[in-house]
Amino acid sequence: MQPTILVVDDEASIRNVAKAYLEHAGYRVLCATTGPEGLQMALEEQPDLIVLDLMLPGMDGMEITARLRERSDVYILMLTARSDEMDRVAGLRVGADDYLTKPFSPRELVARVEAILRRQRNKTAKSSLMRFTHVEIDPEAREARANGQLLELTPTEFDLLLALARNHNRVLSREDLIEKVWGADFFGTDRVVDVYVSQLRRKIEAITGENVIRTARGVGYRFVDTPA
Repeated sequence: MQPTILVVDDEASIRNVAKAYLEHAGYRVLCATTGPEGLQMALEEQPDLIVLDLMLPGMDGMEITARLRERSDVYILMLTARSDEMDRVAGLRVGADDYLTKPFSPRELVARVEAILRRQRNKTAKSSLMRFTHVEIDPEAREARANGQLLELTPTEFDLLLALARNHNRVLSREDLIEKVWGADFFGTDRVVDVYVSQLRRKIEAITGENVIRTARGVGYRFVDTPA
């Protein structure tokens, strides 16, 4: 079955080029031109990935992402015409999985989409339940709990937690985590790791009151929750 990609952008030229290149790469492509239309199509069509513009009429990409994360773990690639790092970080913090700055090469867009969906395919293999004092991870169901309470994680946050837990008490550098979570063909900077660790740590601490992801200053991060 063809993976479905939803492109949400109010610029016809970008929609048309993205649609043409993605369809040529073998994807089924749906398009929306406004924020409300994009949100409705995302919920009704349940695409495999959404290419989402940051600036949209009616509802911006940040709000759409936040609303989707209340109901869906669909992968989101955010498009932005802004080069300001704060905008990119804000997009990642509300739940986007990756970003691409306009103007961009259509071939790079296709490569990003392929890389994200490849991560999804590579992480569907069965694996046994992982239990720690505060955190429990079910790789097959792609669910994690903290003190028995289900953690509301984005796909990338879950992948990051799984990578850290599988290397329990071992310091993983940002480069290690990028390769394990985003893949060797990731296009962004290692700043994305810091953003996602911060989000993941906050969600776990909110329930357990414990910091189970420690920072190794200047090196990376390690998962320190005690195996149960």
